[in-house]
Amino acid sequence: MSNRNLQSSIERKNKKVLIVGLGISGISSAIALKQAGWEPIIIEKAPKRREGGYFLGLFGLGRHAARDLGALKYLHDRRGSDSVNFSINRQGITGYTLGFADIPLTIAPWMMLRGDIENATYKALPEGIDIRFNTVPHDIWQTASEARVTTQNLKTNETFTESYDLVIGADGVRSQVRELAFGSHEQYIKSLGYMICAFKLPEDPPGLKTGQGVILHEVGKSFTVFPFKDHPATVLFTYKTEQPDIERKKDPKKRIREVFGEPYGQYMGYAIEQLDQAEDVIFGTTDQVKMPSWYRGRVVLVGDSAWCPTLYSGMGATLGLGGANLLGQALQKYPDNLEYALSQWEHILRPKVEQFQKQGATTGRQNFVSINQKEVDKRSKNIKIRQRFLKNPLFSQIMRYVPFIKNRNKDLTKAL
Repeated sequence: MSNRNLQSSIERKNKKVLIVGLGISGISSAIALKQAGWEPIIIEKAPKRREGGYFLGLFGLGRHAARDLGALKYLHDRRGSDSVNFSINRQGITGYTLGFADIPLTIAPWMMLRGDIENATYKALPEGIDIRFNTVPHDIWQTASEARVTTQNLKTNETFTESYDLVIGADGVRSQVRELAFGSHEQYIKSLGYMICAFKLPEDPPGLKTGQGVILHEVGKSFTVFPFKDHPATVLFTYKTEQPDIERKKDPKKRIREVFGEPYGQYMGYAIEQLDQAEDVIFGTTDQVKMPSWYRGRVVLVGDSAWCPTLYSGMGATLGLGGANLLGQALQKYPDNLEYALSQWEHILRPKVEQFQKQGATTGRQNFVSINQKEVDKRSKNIKIRQRFLKNPLFSQIMRYVPFIKNRNKDLTKAL
């Protein structure tokens, strides 16, 4: 081997990447880049790994990625074969309605908790990767050959500066990496004007059997119990707000009671009681992140930091896995041309992200929250139409080829 080739081999072997964030996108990025021959270091703001989480659906696009990352063997579908969803009002059950469990199996997402995916990817994480808790990025400087990052330990306030070949921001909608390397949050975060409050129940609500869920849908707000076959249900409250930045700073326990008002009814009343004791509550705005590019020099963003599609799209975790896996494979395919690898990664992924963001802000949002009675009535009518179609076995076969559905279940790496 010539000296030049040896040096090239050494440089590739020793490529270092700093990954900020130990969520789904961050852990997945660490696995994917390790597979591509990089040496990941992960920093996480929290003092320990988060293991809780709310309901989500994992579509085929994400399952393909989980397979490549070695995490799929630790996941399973929590959807029950006899799962059913009821529509309710403040007095009780009014009839049957549609939920995730009603999607035909050939095109359906796997139903699970966010913590299921975080646990699975963490189990798949190769041994020996350096993970530093209580640590955040403080400064990022870039040159043509390196990115120098100063990190800060939140417990000791000590700072430390290191050189990296790549920095990946996987630190959420209000990404500190994005703010340091790309600019203020205001440039990229676009609020839809809605709030979510999600948490796990200690047991299924009284009056509901395992696998039974309920949905209350009113003008400007909704309440959903998501059922599983082998885990207590999770809850989602969501509602319209005119001042999302002010709203997200309020106390969820008080605010949910104010917005939804009495009488709560049997199922919502139970959920509100459990909210008072819930330890892991997600209370926040429904934001999308929109950027002209997801990378700048040697800094790249993945997951919600780059493209948050919102909970309403149903694609957040799926895209987190898929985007990270595709990034690693692009870097592996083009190891000597970082710019080209990143451009190919974004070229493949961006059209899908933009489609899912559009859906999340329109039909996805309408499935969860109606802004007026006209939308409520239209949603009810659409559910009745879909219930009739679902009785036809040909329906699911046809839906597999609808572009919107097909893109949710594609293997992104096939386009690389």
